[in-house]
Amino acid sequence: MSLRTGWRKFVNVLMLSLTGVCALFTVSALIFILGYLVYYGGKSLNWAFFTNLPVPVGETGGGMANAIVGSGKLLLLASLIGVPIGLLAGVYLAEFGGRTFSFFVRYTTDLLNGVPSIVIGIFAYTIIVIPMKHFSAFAGGMALGVMMIPIAVRTTEEALRGVPRMLREGALALGASKWKTVATVVMPAAIRGIVTGIMLTLARVAGETAPLLFTAFSNRFWSSGWNQPIASLPVMIYTYAIAPYDDWHRQAWAAGLVLLALVLVANIGARLIVSRGISLRRA
Repeated sequence: MSLRTGWRKFVNVLMLSLTGVCALFTVSALIFILGYLVYYGGKSLNWAFFTNLPVPVGETGGGMANAIVGSGKLLLLASLIGVPIGLLAGVYLAEFGGRTFSFFVRYTTDLLNGVPSIVIGIFAYTIIVIPMKHFSAFAGGMALGVMMIPIAVRTTEEALRGVPRMLREGALALGASKWKTVATVVMPAAIRGIVTGIMLTLARVAGETAPLLFTAFSNRFWSSGWNQPIASLPVMIYTYAIAPYDDWHRQAWAAGLVLLALVLVANIGARLIVSRGISLRRA
């Protein structure tokens, strides 16, 4: 074995070992964080946590039912705002866009995706909360919806670009218009990728706290409608975690576990959709 061959094998083994150690470190850190959260949050979970409202300061017990429902309402409103805009913009970029304007839209989308969430919160506070003179679920949903747009745009575009061109050409050859081809052929073929992107987008904004502090604020009671301050799990976690009460710390751990579980379910669902789509294409 020559010196050059031995050196190549040494470098190969060294780099393979380094990548393995880095992968092990990453997985270990994730398992440690999850285990820590499950240990402290699992002990604090009970049925009252999901069904009761927060108790007054100084008392023990209670739950975060209003925050769980509030997070659901905020994500629903954010989806109604961000998903249609992102979906249609992604369709335009993938199917109808030219070069100059499409480049400008993609560049703007990438910039928006990199804007810190607190800046989006300040923006929503300025254009919605200040004119309305109060916090509201609508303002919080609007802020989260703006954050969803760039991810929805890019995932939709990539999903549509993954559809074979032959499907488009076949539909056009049969006399279908461009819009009808996109709506009845291309989008159904890319629906798994689009749904996966939407689920990942929801998981992305579900844990945001800074925009909600400026917009939805919080509420220790049930919030009816969309024009009042509303509680959410991220804000409640922040509020309870910095409080000087041990019982609030316990509930913050429980809320963190619930929020993490929701994000994990969304990510696992997205993975299952992708894997099922791949298996169907192979079949």
